[in-house]
Amino acid sequence: MVKGKFITFEGCEGSGKSTQIRLLSEYLDKAGIPYIVTREPGGSPIAEQLRKIILDGKNMEMCDECEALLYAAARFQHLKDIVVPALEDGKLVICDRYVDSSLAYQGVARGLGTDFVESINSRALEEFQPDLTVFLNIPPDAAFNRKHGADKNDRMEKQGLDFHMRVYEGYLSLLPKYPRICAVECGGSKYETSEKIISLLKSKGIIV
Repeated sequence: MVKGKFITFEGCEGSGKSTQIRLLSEYLDKAGIPYIVTREPGGSPIAEQLRKIILDGKNMEMCDECEALLYAAARFQHLKDIVVPALEDGKLVICDRYVDSSLAYQGVARGLGTDFVESINSRALEEFQPDLTVFLNIPPDAAFNRKHGADKNDRMEKQGLDFHMRVYEGYLSLLPKYPRICAVECGGSKYETSEKIISLLKSKGIIV
């Protein structure tokens, strides 16, 4: 029986997910709320090995279908090894990216279609839905400017601005389809954004 809560963070490259997860972790530490922080792709030993393959800048010839399937494979290993046991222990699980990334990146930006991505991630979507997904709403051009450009060693960040604009549009298309996804405007300071996220989690009953 699942006792904990599962929240995920989504957004374009450079949207500030890592910063916001760190600030939320600091709040949870002070509040004495048990939690874990994990990430996709990765989070567990086998999934981390798959992450290296997916993001390796030398693997530019990887086909889109292979990319999508590797993400799905890493996801299920991560769920089994990390997410589900933590939820069963009653912990709050905070995950940096989840299935919505696949829908936006591979389904929309790669043009594979969300039906294909949903089919290979059907069990995750049916049995392991997040209680809440925080979408940091900032377009990729602004996000890259904030992080001073793309990481040249990251295969996904090297895809170019047009690709990342399609990713952003993909995320926006998911909002009406999945009510659990809540957009948080993050044009202000990181602390202002953090306050919005904490208020959101309280309003949804994730934390008190």
